[in-house]
Amino acid sequence: MSIGILGKKLGMSQFFDEQGRAVPVTLIEAGPCRITQIKNNDTDGYSAVQIGFGDTREKLVNKPAKGHLAKSGESVLRHLREYRVDGVDGLELGGDVTVSDFEAGQKVDVSGDTVGRGFSGYQKRHGFSRGPMTHGSKNHREPGSTGAGTTPGRIYPGKRMAGRYGGKKITTRGLTILKIDTERNLLVVKGSVPGKPGALLNIRPANRVGSKAAQGGK
Repeated sequence: MSIGILGKKLGMSQFFDEQGRAVPVTLIEAGPCRITQIKNNDTDGYSAVQIGFGDTREKLVNKPAKGHLAKSGESVLRHLREYRVDGVDGLELGGDVTVSDFEAGQKVDVSGDTVGRGFSGYQKRHGFSRGPMTHGSKNHREPGSTGAGTTPGRIYPGKRMAGRYGGKKITTRGLTILKIDTERNLLVVKGSVPGKPGALLNIRPANRVGSKAAQGGK
């Protein structure tokens, strides 16, 4: 039973299918993840599994987190995520979640933070057209009029303007796993996924019950 897995984006490449066509793919180093907590209806009111991924320095983990992780046999883990499941039968505290829990051809949803581009202007952030570059124009990349006149005399919330661009969590849904390398813990996923190389990714089976309820921990 594949509940979900955490991984790290390695980058993009290309994969040749049986017809010899080049398909753009993303390489993801997924897991192995340790099961750090199992919740059920009797004790927590719902069924869920928490997994941990990634090494970190011990001094960066506080004492409550160390005590929580020690129950599963791990002292420090960098990332924790929780997944809703229909049942917890067959799952053991301290067990591993690996890429072998998935299969080639399976559809998955991949969540991650987009590349942060800092404070960006109208053209880069929203694709606005620029002003004329000649004939004495002084409005090359400026916004022009943003208000609605004297009434209401203000800018409505949600107005597309310059500001922070990127660095937001998004989910790319329905991606196909083309290949699995269990020796190197690799998932080869068709298409692109959010983030830059090295970014944390959350991979979940697509269209599964409770897939939208995946929650983030520390």
